[in-house]
Amino acid sequence: MSGTAIRQVTGARRAVSFFFVLLGTVSGAWAARIPAVKHDLGLGNGQLSYGLLALTTGLIVGMRFAGRLTDRFGSARVVTPAAVATTLAVIPPGYAPTLPLLVAALFLYGVVSASLDVSMNAHGVEVERAYGRPLMSGFHGMYSVGGLLGAGLGGLFAWLGTGAGTTLAATGVPLALACLLVRRHLLPHAPPAAKNPRTATRARWSGWIALIGAVAFAGLVGEGAAVDWTAVYLFEDLHAPQGVAALGFAVFSTAMTVGRFAGDHLALRLGPVRLVRHSGLLAAAGLGTALLVGSIPVAIAGFALFGLGLATIVPQVFSAAGNHDPARAGHGIAQVATIGYAGLVAGPAIIGGAAELVGLPAALGIPALLAAIMAVSAGALRPPR
Repeated sequence: MSGTAIRQVTGARRAVSFFFVLLGTVSGAWAARIPAVKHDLGLGNGQLSYGLLALTTGLIVGMRFAGRLTDRFGSARVVTPAAVATTLAVIPPGYAPTLPLLVAALFLYGVVSASLDVSMNAHGVEVERAYGRPLMSGFHGMYSVGGLLGAGLGGLFAWLGTGAGTTLAATGVPLALACLLVRRHLLPHAPPAAKNPRTATRARWSGWIALIGAVAFAGLVGEGAAVDWTAVYLFEDLHAPQGVAALGFAVFSTAMTVGRFAGDHLALRLGPVRLVRHSGLLAAAGLGTALLVGSIPVAIAGFALFGLGLATIVPQVFSAAGNHDPARAGHGIAQVATIGYAGLVAGPAIIGGAAELVGLPAALGIPALLAAIMAVSAGALRPPR
């Protein structure tokens, strides 16, 4: 590539990284202030679940339109307005005076954040293709960094006694302004569907999409289980002190972040199929060991291996979905994300229901088994010729 082209794709890589950090930061800030919103509105756990369900519903509904918009207008034209909308849409839930308004605000936030999620992943695939080497795992690592940053900002504002609405506004507004500066570094937008009739037609679901979507589902079931159940397992089943029990998810999350930043190098060296196969086996072995040995140090080490194993799977699935049919990258990513994110939502509930029947250690064997199934299904990620 010429010097100008190199500078262009380098700038685009940084721009996509910014949008991943942005979504992670907004998500982390919102998650950190959920207790404040719950307290301010006097909500019970059941009432709060209505709002969280509305957010998830909005995310799934938004996926239905995000892929079509991305393919029709080009990811470069969608990602910036979607990012601005996301940073501003996160603010109203912090000021919602009643539960119905909170539900409506979170539904809207879910819809617009889905558009950002799909468009920035689609543009990441374009940048990855321009680079000629894997980049998607690093992009998802930047999302993890953003999540930590947002959670830290939320915790700081909570410590200062600032309201949830002010916290979200102080986080979202500067990020919205930054989007306007970053957008010029994106790659030139793809031709609209009017000039490319294939993208104007609605993409159908295929067996291949369903298969790699199932791989994403399995990976995100594991992530959801780790978020909600690692500390519970350490505290209630292994009788760890609460401070030690909290290390379970902290170690898992840290290992996942580290694994994502190493994932691009591993994908280049091993290829996506071998990487996902080895990653699935590592995740299954890590979680399986944590459950079978029944020792606190071994369990924490096992959760770290579980995080390392899961780290690269979803980025590789999204990359495969976007590269399978470049003219419909948005559709592919949206369809796979819809299946995958269902796992993130359903995972904790599946584990909780199974724990009532067979106990938590046996229930946590479900994501370990799914990780092994991911390893067996890795061949679905083989790049098209």
